[in-house]
Amino acid sequence: MRFITVAVVLCAGYFCSTAFAHPRGEWTKLILTQHWPQTFCSMEKQCKTNLSYWTLHGLWPNTGVRCNTSWHFNASLIEDILPEMEKVWPDLLVPSSPEFWKYEWQKHGTCAAKAESLNSEHKYFSKALELYSKFDLNGVLRNNNIVPSEEHYTLDDVETALINVYKVKPKIQCVHPGKGGQVQTLGQIEICVDRDFQLINCEKSTEEIWSNDILVSGKSDLSVCDHSMPIYYPPVPSRS
Repeated sequence: MRFITVAVVLCAGYFCSTAFAHPRGEWTKLILTQHWPQTFCSMEKQCKTNLSYWTLHGLWPNTGVRCNTSWHFNASLIEDILPEMEKVWPDLLVPSSPEFWKYEWQKHGTCAAKAESLNSEHKYFSKALELYSKFDLNGVLRNNNIVPSEEHYTLDDVETALINVYKVKPKIQCVHPGKGGQVQTLGQIEICVDRDFQLINCEKSTEEIWSNDILVSGKSDLSVCDHSMPIYYPPVPSRS
């Protein structure tokens, strides 16, 4: 009887909302991940692109991977949003293929779908597109004079521009130079939201689950940018 009373008291306050609202193993954060196409292609060596805007890499729950292997990707279910998908969530390696979306759905979407708000393929991809548009990373950087350039930036330049608008800390990732190199290359930016899709701080720990989930080859040269090293934000090569 005493236990029931205590539980009722706890559920009247904050503890209940955090401890009981989400069963163990369910995600508590989504990571909207965008990559800079020029950097991606320089890492992969298998693609060339003239895209001059940040594109979606994925929408990743902070827990779980391939949560339902029997829930197969079906492109016909997102037919109405395919034009926007092709524009802002392209497969940079094979532009005409849906394989990238299939991979992201099977690995991350089936886990995000544990939440009612994302419990279908259409809801998952639509929400990613919605957040991409809402947070407008391209516009935020451009409006703060962070544009692709042969000139270098500091991490503070980039981070401050984003924090001033979003009021939370994103995770900014770079490709770090080899031995003796003195400049890192801007590659990926993660923006984090809670289960209600409200902005929250991103973790900066190198142990973050999806920090290195970028290359189809299964490896990544990306990690959190170094405050002590200049950042190169590579421009789109001019057409000859």
